[in-house]
Amino acid sequence: MAKGAERKGRKRRRRETGSSADAPGRKTKAPSASDEVLGFTALNWVTGGAGLVSVVAGYVLLSQGSITAAPLFLVLGYLVLLPIALVK
Repeated sequence: MAKGAERKGRKRRRRETGSSADAPGRKTKAPSASDEVLGFTALNWVTGGAGLVSVVAGYVLLSQGSITAAPLFLVLGYLVLLPIALVK
């Protein structure tokens, strides 16, 4: 009888001190990059691609000396198309 009571006491102490496998202090496995899925649809990719093309076209026009069309393409790409691609 004494051995059984001693074992129960050890189990109870272990539970109280938090040394069990599901203790809150234990580290859990961090989610890996393959566990997370981006919620991008085809519309996101097309809009992002259009934004990237607009930005590249803006810089090409800027290098050729265009002071009217280049800023329009850059603003369209950076402030309109790329943010829409990230949000929607």
